[in-house]
Amino acid sequence: MTTDTPHTLVHLADSGLAVTAIDDVRGFEVVDVNGDEVGTVDDLVIDPEEKKVRFLQVGSGGFLGLGERKQLIPVDAISRIDDAKVHIAQERGHVAGAPTYDPDLVPAREYYEELYGYYGYAPFWASGYVYPPYPFHL
Repeated sequence: MTTDTPHTLVHLADSGLAVTAIDDVRGFEVVDVNGDEVGTVDDLVIDPEEKKVRFLQVGSGGFLGLGERKQLIPVDAISRIDDAKVHIAQERGHVAGAPTYDPDLVPAREYYEELYGYYGYAPFWASGYVYPPYPFHL
């Protein structure tokens, strides 16, 4: 693995950048490998230097936004997108146990590295990393 520091990642909503309508999965339901609901894509976390989506920010639980838990899921976990649903290659329980996303936490290499490791993917700054063909529409 390379020791290069990854680019600073930002939320699409805060970046001033835009994605094409076909690439924008905000508001889509996220379902696990078994078809069980995980949550809804609230935002996309992007690398503004490379203009690539790195994570989906998924909100789950709560009522009317209160008590909702936010999780980041690497785009590498997406198996396909169809009918306003993002399908991931993980189980809902696995997503629930992921390192907690804290919007007040300064984006740090260690957090992203832990998150990628938890999901079983190499981080985007690793030597030989190949960006998945997002957005996987069928």
